[in-house]
Amino acid sequence: MEATEAKTPKRRLMSLDALRGFDMFWILGGEALFAGLLLWTGWHGWQWADAQMHHCQWHGFTFYDLIFPLFIFLSGVALGLSPKRLDKLPMAQRMPLYKHSVKRLLLLLFFGVLYNHGWGTGAPVAIDEVRYASVLGRIAFAWFFAAMLVWHTSFRTQVLVTLGILVFYGLAQLLIPVPGYGAGVFSPEGSINAYVDTHLLPGITYQNRALDPEGILSTFPAIANAMAGVFVGHFIVKEHAKGEWYKVLIMLITGALVLGCGWLLNLVIPVNKDLWTSSFVLVTTGWSMILLAVFYAVVDVLKWQKAAFPFVVIGCNAIIIYLASSLIDWKYTAQSLFGGVVNAFPSSAQALMAAICLLLVQWLLLFWMYKRGVFVKV
Repeated sequence: MEATEAKTPKRRLMSLDALRGFDMFWILGGEALFAGLLLWTGWHGWQWADAQMHHCQWHGFTFYDLIFPLFIFLSGVALGLSPKRLDKLPMAQRMPLYKHSVKRLLLLLFFGVLYNHGWGTGAPVAIDEVRYASVLGRIAFAWFFAAMLVWHTSFRTQVLVTLGILVFYGLAQLLIPVPGYGAGVFSPEGSINAYVDTHLLPGITYQNRALDPEGILSTFPAIANAMAGVFVGHFIVKEHAKGEWYKVLIMLITGALVLGCGWLLNLVIPVNKDLWTSSFVLVTTGWSMILLAVFYAVVDVLKWQKAAFPFVVIGCNAIIIYLASSLIDWKYTAQSLFGGVVNAFPSSAQALMAAICLLLVQWLLLFWMYKRGVFVKV
């Protein structure tokens, strides 16, 4: 990881940074806003919104289930905006990119373990008591394998591999029998994912469950989320005779169709985040495309960039603030700075104000970094 200071930052697709920041906003504490609004106003509409800020217990889908796959999708979009074919270049020209990709993979795997054991608990000395599977680890693997495909295969091959991943993964979950449970079982203990994690995943699983939500098998379909982003990046970067609004319309229509296909597949393979089922990939990819189309229209076509600026600030340093959320007690920091302000409000409004202050402390740090051109990259 390196912090770079640039007087003239490299030009980026601002909608990509804005949507990445919007995605991270909810992890940093935005999810608490609706609970605070419910306590303050008593309006039951906020109760539905608050329910969307929690993961589904098993089968099903909420907005909060989209945050993780959306980030993977956006990493693919960034890859697709500047695709490179390396396989025909001399090895000397390939090596810098190969080294960067391996370094990025290893760093994210390390930071994922660090995040898992944050908040003062510390990684245990015994290596078999460490949780190696992580959110950052899945992002790392999905991006790495997507990069290898982009750098070494044709667009047609990339599409076939992506579809193949979804088909074979779905068939594996449906047809491979699990000892003691049989085939086609989508339960926390009886799925093929749980069997593989129990026997092959090193270290411990999340909360010592049979299934790790970032386990081995479910990492493969996440590659499809990244590749979907690559395809959208290809589409955005090309000039189209019908103009930018044509791109927005195509992304919206395609996103809706992919979303519909996901819910149709749900009849056979349930939409499930922990299993990262093929239907879950389609549903999250559909929503990711729709959201990107909206942000692209607002930020890069209509040029309403000031409205998106608060999210851009977050998106430019998304990984570092995510990691910091495990290593820094932001609630304590916010309470130390704004506790008196929060307590000055009526008790019904204090939860909302505490959530706002928590977000403000983190955003101000990111704004300070942004204004000084400090972007921490992995």
